[in-house]
Amino acid sequence: MNRCVWLGWLCVGSTVLGQTLPLPPRAPDAPAGDALIARLAPLSPAVREEMVFSQVAAGNVPDFLRQLCPVTITNQTEARTNIVTFYVTPDYLAIGADADYFRIPLTPATAQRIADLTESMLPTRKMVDAIYTAAAVKLAPIPLSPGPQMTTVPEFARHNGLVRTQRTAALTTAPLGALVAGHKKDVVLTTRLARSPDRVAIYGWHQTNGVPIQPLYLGHTAAWVDYSHGIRLVARRGLLNGQPTSLTTLLADPDTAQLLSDEGPLIAPRYPTPSPSNSSSTNAPSAASALPVVRFPEGFVASPQFGEWTRDEIFAPEVKIRIVTPAPETFFFPKTDSASPLQARPKPVLLIFYGLPNGNTTDQTVGHRWQPGDDWHFDIQHIGAQTRWLRKALPDRAVVVAYLETVGRSWPAWRRKHGNDLLPGLLMRVKQMFADYPVEMVLSGHSGGGSYIFGYLNTVAAIPDDVTRIAFLDANYAYDAAAGHGDKLLRWLNAATNHHLCVLAYQDHVALLDGKPFVSEAGGTWGRSQAMLRDLSAALAFQTTTNGPLITHRALAGRVQFALRENPERRIYHTVQVEKNGFIHALLTGTPAENRGYVYLGDRVYNAWIARASASN
Repeated sequence: MNRCVWLGWLCVGSTVLGQTLPLPPRAPDAPAGDALIARLAPLSPAVREEMVFSQVAAGNVPDFLRQLCPVTITNQTEARTNIVTFYVTPDYLAIGADADYFRIPLTPATAQRIADLTESMLPTRKMVDAIYTAAAVKLAPIPLSPGPQMTTVPEFARHNGLVRTQRTAALTTAPLGALVAGHKKDVVLTTRLARSPDRVAIYGWHQTNGVPIQPLYLGHTAAWVDYSHGIRLVARRGLLNGQPTSLTTLLADPDTAQLLSDEGPLIAPRYPTPSPSNSSSTNAPSAASALPVVRFPEGFVASPQFGEWTRDEIFAPEVKIRIVTPAPETFFFPKTDSASPLQARPKPVLLIFYGLPNGNTTDQTVGHRWQPGDDWHFDIQHIGAQTRWLRKALPDRAVVVAYLETVGRSWPAWRRKHGNDLLPGLLMRVKQMFADYPVEMVLSGHSGGGSYIFGYLNTVAAIPDDVTRIAFLDANYAYDAAAGHGDKLLRWLNAATNHHLCVLAYQDHVALLDGKPFVSEAGGTWGRSQAMLRDLSAALAFQTTTNGPLITHRALAGRVQFALRENPERRIYHTVQVEKNGFIHALLTGTPAENRGYVYLGDRVYNAWIARASASN
């Protein structure tokens, strides 16, 4: 018999620890199915949906429904065999108790909110077919008469009762917790939603011969809910060839999407959800035991690269910003037995503002695998790949990069035209995207990109405490003690023990371009770094170490670090400092992860994280 048997956390027959829905325990006095039906019946659809969400968030979900069952799909090609395992709820979403539960149809927006709440997603058509094939209990569909009543709670309840009779008859051979299918149409994910985002996609209701009654259909608006719809939750984490993986990453990658989708890559595997300000919750019954829900920021779309999500905006005159996040599920700590899954779950967001070097586009700064004929700018930064490496080194942070590009590709020129006053608001607007999370901001940039940092310093009276790191990658040309830069940096460094300053520079005034020097001794980053170092040394005690041509000055237990490379070869190391793990080093100095798994100015450690092509290709 094909069913999922659970002993604690271990699913017998599976090679991995099983998964459960991360929800609070069900309260002893929580209403059961029949009582919930009576409460829901007189409510408007919007208030009804909000009440259902509150009940789920409060943990009023049957215990048997929390234990997820594995479903396996095997894909065999001439090159290799891939096996993906995903974990699903044994039945469609229901509220109430094991002895009295109510399978509740929902709009895709509410279903998506519950999926986000439970670190889940909705299935694709291919996954629904695989679930039906794997099901230990295959129930025959029970269609009811069409008409306006089919969208009402009484009709939902009538259909629930008919299905309950079917399910009860199979309990002797397949107890609650066995995988059940066939009795509902699934709300599914499909590539067609990209063209019809205001629709609900439904599929399934498999007959006993395995043929679904409902082909993939997007004829209803997203507000349509009828008795035949069911919400099947799928954990976002699964296995690929026995190794943990993200299903959203598999679906977005053209090389692996076919494992879970028969429509090709699914770039945005989710339905849109309303913002809290547009929620109808003001009229909804509250659940006292429901805890705050933290949602992934809106407006982002899935990227085909490494499960990342992106958002491109113009936030100020002639400033283009691309915000790149990791996969939504990585914004939360893994569930533990010692804490409620809805409390203290969001990770702090490490929000890095990266000012682009003069002449670079965002795609070039992110970087991709360089091929003969490509523009050389794609291979001198690799901030995208270095960020992906950093995410592995900083598992307790959700590392987000906001690439700051000006239309003229020059921050010094932008400041001359627009001044500095817009910069604090620009950064704040990006930060507000992550208002549900604790945010630590990093101000960083390369080359002329460092200019925006000094423009910001010129505008603020004091550097905010939530700026936890300032990192100049050969980018401190605009440092000016007379403008108060040194004093503001010193006050900020002394304000908190989590404030870090990193300065990377090389002896640029001796470098030769076409046989001639191109910066003055005082005006290059070497000269500006020496001036900054002298100013800070008046109040801080620095220790100096030398490793070949690299001279490192440290203060405040490593929280302040100047890594300055001498240049007897008279070469140009301007971009080499970034390419040779410079961005990684600039983000890790003064932390336990400094120099672990990488060497600054050593071989690239991030090659495996370089994308196949840029975002624009």
